[in-house]
Amino acid sequence: MGSVCIEIVEGNPHLRSLLGWHLQQLEYRVHQAASIYQAKEVFLSHQPTLVILDADLSDGDGVEFCRWLHRQQQPLILMLSARTNEADIVAGLKAGADDYLSKPFGMQEFLARVEAIMRRNRTPTAPAYLDYGSLQIDLVQRRVRFQGEFIDLTPQEFSLLYVLAQAGGVPLSRAELLRRAWPDAIDNPRTIDTHVLSLRKKVELDPRQPSLIQTIRNVGYRFNMEILNVNIPQTQTKLARERFTNQIPVLTTQSS
Repeated sequence: MGSVCIEIVEGNPHLRSLLGWHLQQLEYRVHQAASIYQAKEVFLSHQPTLVILDADLSDGDGVEFCRWLHRQQQPLILMLSARTNEADIVAGLKAGADDYLSKPFGMQEFLARVEAIMRRNRTPTAPAYLDYGSLQIDLVQRRVRFQGEFIDLTPQEFSLLYVLAQAGGVPLSRAELLRRAWPDAIDNPRTIDTHVLSLRKKVELDPRQPSLIQTIRNVGYRFNMEILNVNIPQTQTKLARERFTNQIPVLTTQSS
């Protein structure tokens, strides 16, 4: 179980700590969050297999956050809530929760529910490494290798690249990229343009004529999967990057 990561999103610090302690005794890797803001950061950083989610959080609607989670990597979700009527349970399950546990509950029942969900795990382990030919994304070390070279990315650039690559060439709008790749709510779509520009300067041979991260007019951006298996000599890649890096100042971004 030591390779399985679980995220606990619970507003009550005593309950959060207690749940975390019991799961750690079963050798799960546990990360905790007290709010939706923190929960998004933890999720994007650690890509947990299971999210234990309090439906009643102080900074937002847990059911809506459940929908956000379901749009990501579709992690397993166990929803906890003091709401016990049928309509609330149905809403949680329809939002993407795999199970719904009403508060208060006994610890043995909680652990049994976790074990039952893990038996239904859609994948044996959370993905740790994605290979797209000439692009490799290490989700554990959060490192990217392109055309045989490691690329130095900020945490936000890494998340943006990962979301674009995972879409498999499907164009994503700026609003969708903000929802999937940003750890907190941002309502300025131009933030995407700034980060795409910065990212292109690190992964494109010619950032002024990008071929990997393409702009789709009136839509947003797409990742050009077709060129990833094209073998560009590493010396050419290195010289091209050096040439354009010297001509164009590299933007820096701050990770929240």
